[in-house]
Amino acid sequence: MPRFRTTFNGYSAKFSPFIESRLAVATAQNFGIIGNGRLHVLEMTPNGLMETAAFDTADGLYDCAWSEGNENILLAASGDGSVKVYDLAAPPMANPLRVFREHKNECCCLSWNLQRRDLFLSSSWDDSIKLYNIQNPGSIRTFLGHSYCVYHVAWSPMHGDVFLSASGDTTVRLWDLRQPQPTLVMPAHPFEVLSADWCKYNECTIATGSIDKTIKIWDVRQPQQPLTTLFGHSYAVRRVQFSPHAESVLASCSYDMSVKLWDYKAPEDALLRSWDHHTEFAIGLDFSLLREGLMASAGWDEW
Repeated sequence: MPRFRTTFNGYSAKFSPFIESRLAVATAQNFGIIGNGRLHVLEMTPNGLMETAAFDTADGLYDCAWSEGNENILLAASGDGSVKVYDLAAPPMANPLRVFREHKNECCCLSWNLQRRDLFLSSSWDDSIKLYNIQNPGSIRTFLGHSYCVYHVAWSPMHGDVFLSASGDTTVRLWDLRQPQPTLVMPAHPFEVLSADWCKYNECTIATGSIDKTIKIWDVRQPQQPLTTLFGHSYAVRRVQFSPHAESVLASCSYDMSVKLWDYKAPEDALLRSWDHHTEFAIGLDFSLLREGLMASAGWDEW
């Protein structure tokens, strides 16, 4: 299992959608409570993971996202509420290319639109979601309605106007850019919802992960109760993500320091595999779109 020791505590790992061997990792000093951040760009080589670029920030970084339209553009979500834009093809002194200073509190999640590739979203501990066009100098819309931190946002992989949000107010909301208000408000868990994701093969299926230690699979057309609930984590589920290669397969990582792989349609045990290589909270998780079976995780243990 290739590993790379990050300078600070890991928060997010994201595979490039263009280059199979490339991975970005967002990190924060002192567990993200106070201190600096560093954005690592890594390459998978025969000799392991090698750093090819790094960007230092005055505040911790909580997430990163690759552009879906330019292989060199990378976003970082910062503890000062900003979104920073980096260009790997630009000279080091030219980075960050731009800084969107929009949120009032920590920016914690980023999502780049898979269909409309000039658009991306950010969410924040200020309870808001913001929409950007990479060509514009500032955000073009703010989405309000959550009453607590919006921990996660994710565009629908099939519809360029639709996204979801997961919040500490215990709800998951579905939004459509063509509508002024959310199209669905779903009380997903009895406690804070830390993550949510869309199935890549069924536009109506989503997964949610919560402080209540569970993962729930939902059909958004019938939101009264989940299709199934996955048990197995012993602490909060920090991140859930559907596989881009199999409809019913998803991964999760948790404050119990584990990474787990599931098949929610399995007739007996949904848990396919569990990894316990982290020695601190496992926070970041990603599937490679370009190489089936490849996953990455990032944790507070700096691995």
